[in-house]
Formats: sequence, structure tokens, C-alpha cells
Amino acid sequence: MNALTQRNRLGLEIAGMGLVGGLAGDTLLRAMPWGLNATICTAVLVGGGALLIRRNGVKAGPDTPWLAITVLLLGAAFLRRDAQTLATFDMLALIVTLALAAASVQGEWIAKWDPLDYIRGIVTSAVASVVGGLVLVFHDIKWSELPQDGRFRHTRGVLLGTVIAAPLLIIFAALFASADQVFGNVLTNLFAFDVQSVVTHTFLFVFWGALVAGYLRWSLLGRPVQLPGISVQPLPSVVPIATALGLLNFLFLLFVVVQLRYFFGGLGVVAATSGLTFATYARQGFFQLVAASGLVLPILLGADHLMRGGTAPQVRVFRQLAGLLLVLLAVIMASALQRMRLYVAEFGLSADRLYATAFMVLLIGVFAWFAWTILRGLRQRFAFGALMLSFTVLAGLHVLNPDAFIVNTNLRRPVAERPFDAKYAASLSADAVPALIADLPRLDPPARCVVAMELQKRWGNQPDPDWRTWNWSRARARRLVRSQLGMLREVSRTSCLQAVKEVPSNDH
Repeated sequence: MNALTQRNRLGLEIAGMGLVGGLAGDTLLRAMPWGLNATICTAVLVGGGALLIRRNGVKAGPDTPWLAITVLLLGAAFLRRDAQTLATFDMLALIVTLALAAASVQGEWIAKWDPLDYIRGIVTSAVASVVGGLVLVFHDIKWSELPQDGRFRHTRGVLLGTVIAAPLLIIFAALFASADQVFGNVLTNLFAFDVQSVVTHTFLFVFWGALVAGYLRWSLLGRPVQLPGISVQPLPSVVPIATALGLLNFLFLLFVVVQLRYFFGGLGVVAATSGLTFATYARQGFFQLVAASGLVLPILLGADHLMRGGTAPQVRVFRQLAGLLLVLLAVIMASALQRMRLYVAEFGLSADRLYATAFMVLLIGVFAWFAWTILRGLRQRFAFGALMLSFTVLAGLHVLNPDAFIVNTNLRRPVAERPFDAKYAASLSADAVPALIADLPRLDPPARCVVAMELQKRWGNQPDPDWRTWNWSRARARRLVRSQLGMLREVSRTSCLQAVKEVPSNDH
């Protein structure tokens, strides 16, 4: 009797969890959009990983418990909000957190990582999850160690006999079916199946099973990939870095001086200088300023990395120039937020504008944290704090409820001067439905007509969805619309008729 080694036993258990993950993924995640199914599958993955860690006495890192809780919370987020953009950010956060959890299970201390370690952890976890299933089956598991007696004794023989008998079964079945029509009908009914459905189920089962097995294999059997050791060499001269930062400061200062003219000069300066309205000027500049602000962070991180071998005077020069750049960047960010305020006042709030503003708020927090940590010589605290800021902004978006906030913001704008975009509002997710129904009487007849018709079409006349896609926000939207279906039909009839009467005729 062959004894299984601990590594081989763990490999077999990981393969078993891969089968469970494949079954769960094929059964649940094929239904879209994700809701309860994503939450259940996340819980299965975390529960399976926790069981394997406990059964095999794996010594995980100190960050593993709170990372596991974060994974569960991100999985549960699919139950609450319906906004697809927010769900995309939840999925990205879930992938990043799973990558960090894998490294923590391997014994690494996430709170002490620097930015390059985060990139290393995410990339290695992603690659290992994709190819890890094959490595597990063909390398990690030593199939020759499987017991050859007891319940495993005849397994190989049964499999070999099945392979030998398969062509014979096909030949004899075909002969018997030709000889007897009744027997032929029995075989036809017995093996009647949808080939496309079988292929789809097989693909999803293998896909999710391989991902789960690869991820657990990397977490429990893999070893951290260390970055090549780079010895800290004395910095020959700070002049190149100081020159580059000085030129950036000059460019930023020039831009800030121009922006101050617009801040204090107002509409007249913008129109006289660029020939644009203030709203058009704001729309054309905000997203470029967001991109420019985002590019500053890797530049400063790279410069700080190069300064690790610098002397105290050299580091002081870098910190002064970097601090000045951050001050100028703060003014530019204030300009960007001012542009967005003018943009929203003129054109209303949309999902792109809201999420871009949230990203700008995140950047402001990250740069403030950069100044508080790296510029004060506390490098090891920066990356983890930036990660926590990202999670905080994401949680804030969930509390804010973006689509409902967009509707409420646009409804507060003066309708006489800036008409409410009913078509866009009605196209938002289920998160916006309660706000739309509550404020329906405030809308003018054309807007009421559009909103009432779209709510009935999207949430009142559709059959109940698959239970796997259940989501609290979508369920609430269907319940509200169906409870107000009579009112919505009456509003559609009266408001649409009134809207048609208000359209000026072209006949003279």
C-alpha cells in the first residue's frame, strides 16, 4: 500500500475543490446579470480555501482573515447595487483582493508591501490561476502514489475496460438498432441531447474548475515570486532628477497661472481667450486633467525609487521639488473639479462624470497620503494606505448609490432652463427606479411620458428572472413598478397625450 505524501494529498484535495468550483460556476454563473450567484460562488471559494488551510495546517500570513472578509463583502456587493459600472469596479477589486489573499496564504505580509510588490502579486496570481490547473494535474499530483488496493484497486482496470469496450458497444448498438426498430427508438430517446448545450456546459465547467484549482494551487502549493534583488547604489548626482522635476514644475506653474485667470476672470475671459462657452471649455478639459493627474503618481514613485541611494541633501532636494509639484497639482485638481461643477451645472450629471469625479477624489487622497508618507521617509506605509483609500472610495460609491444620486442631482436643476433628460434617466439601472417613481409628478409631461413608458417596459412587463440573478435593487424595482402599474399606465396615457398636444405644429 502506497502512502500519500502531504503535498500529494493536498493536491488531490485542491483538484476536488476545482471540481466543486467548476460545478458551481457552470450551474450558477451562466445566468446573467450576476447577483446571488456571484455571492454564492465567492462564499464557496472562500469556504473551500479556509477548509483546505485548516485541514492541512497551512500557516497563512497575518492579513489573510481580513482579506477573506473583504472578498466575502465584495461578493455580497453583487446582491445590493445594480449599476453595471459599479459592478465592474467590484469585480476588479475582487480580483485584486483574491490576488493579495493568495500571497497572504503563502505567508507574505501585505501591509509591508511596496507598490512593485502589488504589481508582482497581482500578475503572478493571475498567470498562476490560468495555468495552475494543468500544473496541478500533470506535475504536482503524483498519480503513481494513489493506493492500488481497496476501493482504488480496480479503478484503472474499469477505465481501461471502458475505453476498450466503447467502439464495440457502438458497433453492436448500431447493428441491433438496424435489426429492431423498437430498440432503435429506445437508443434514440436514450441518447437524445442538445450538442450545443453539452459543449457549453463542458466549457464552463472546465473553465471555472481550472480557474478555481489554479488559484487554490497557487495559494497553497505555490511559492512567492521574488523580484530581482536590486542593491541600493549611491546616487551619482541628483541633477537629472531635479532637472526633470523642475521642468515639470515650470509647466505645471504655467498652467496654474492660466487657470487663475479663468477662476477670477470668469465667463468673459474664457470667451475672449478661447472663443468657447464656459460649459464647453469645462467639458473639453476635465477628463484631460484627470489623466494628467493620474500620470503624476507613477512619475513620483519612480523618482522616489531612484532616490533610495541618495544622500540626505539629495533627498531633501527631491522632496522639495516633489512637494512643490504636489502643491501645483492640487491647484490643477481644484481646477478640474471646478470644471466638472460647471459641466454638471450646464449639462447635468452622468455616470461617466460621477465616476471620473470619484477617481479624482481618490487621487487627491492618494497624493495627500504620498506627501504624508513617502516625502517624510515612510515608504512602507504608502502602498497599503493607498489600497485602503481605494477600498474606502469604492465603499463610498456603494453608500452614495450612483444612479439614484444622478437622478436626484439632475432633478434638482431648474427644469425651465435645463430640461431633465428623461430618456437617459430611465436607461439607468434599477438603483434609480425608486427616485424616478417618487419624483414622477415633478416632471413635465414629455418627461413623465418617457419615464412611465420605460419603467413599464423594463420592470413591469418582464417575467420573473432566474433566481440565480436575484439582486435586492432589481427585485425592489420590479416590486415598486408592479405595485404602481396602474398609476404608470394612467400617467403614460395622459402625459403622452398632453406631450403630443404641446408639440408645435408645422402646418400653417
